Amino acid sequence: MNDIETINTLVGKYQTLKDEISKIIVGQNAAVESLLLSIFSGGHCLLVGVPGLAKTLMVNTLSKALGLEFSRIQFTPDLMPSDIIGSEILDENRHFRFVKGPVFANIVLADEINRTPPKTQAALLEAMQEKSVTVSGNTYRLSEPFFVLATQNPIEQEGTYPLPEAQLDRFMLNVKLDYPSFEEEMNIVKTTTVERSSEIQEVLSANDITNYQSVIRKLAVPDNVCEYAVRLVARTRTSDENELAKKYISWGAGPRASQYLIIGAKTYAALHGKFSPDIEDVQAVAKEVLRHRIVRNYYAEAEGISTDSIIEQLIATR
Repeated sequence: MNDIETINTLVGKYQTLKDEISKIIVGQNAAVESLLLSIFSGGHCLLVGVPGLAKTLMVNTLSKALGLEFSRIQFTPDLMPSDIIGSEILDENRHFRFVKGPVFANIVLADEINRTPPKTQAALLEAMQEKSVTVSGNTYRLSEPFFVLATQNPIEQEGTYPLPEAQLDRFMLNVKLDYPSFEEEMNIVKTTTVERSSEIQEVLSANDITNYQSVIRKLAVPDNVCEYAVRLVARTRTSDENELAKKYISWGAGPRASQYLIIGAKTYAALHGKFSPDIEDVQAVAKEVLRHRIVRNYYAEAEGISTDSIIEQLIATR
């Protein structure tokens, strides 16, 4: 199968995946699409939403439809790095043996990642970056494909350890989950308060996903699209020529944002049947790529200017 046929097949599989997930998840279509975008891009994703919006159920359902091994880590203040990556134990033959932790899975749900101290957060973030863990001088490769989908509660801040900006930068996308509409919530109540059984069919395998990722990476990007992405990221940085950034931003996005804009645009284009991304594809992923990489200053917070509003103004600036 050539690359064109592969992309055409991906479009059909993408729709089938969304249909399968919708058997369990009511609404949240934008969040599901963003999760799939992150996975086909090979990036990690941060889900931000209040409790009860089916974040855990969404990720679990997604792993079943993708045919991937899933593990969930509930982050708590007493969680240790060994609880994530594993540890060496002395077996009955008095030999040290490494027992793998829950990070050795294809999809790892880091539930409420900001509830554990920085030392434990760092253990997971190292695995995200290196795709491996090191214990007692031995390096162990993680399963491929490997994705971390972390959740945060944006309201409750007492007893939490906010991720530093440098660690937030490891996540490709920051996805906001909103409350369902009235009709969606009615549907949720009706379907979840009665006996029901919905079987999720496996749509793809791990090999299929890595193959699609490889093809998406090979998509050509026109110079004007690449230039647009780099200029958009540059507009988040304070300079004498950039009045908006000077007024509302204390720290802008780094080069990783430019990389993720292009990778995200490639994936967005491929999922919609295009063989090369355009500027509209970059704009489609810009908010979720940039919102956790921009630090607002005091004036933006005092005037109630949100990060998304700043990004919208930056996109509108030519």
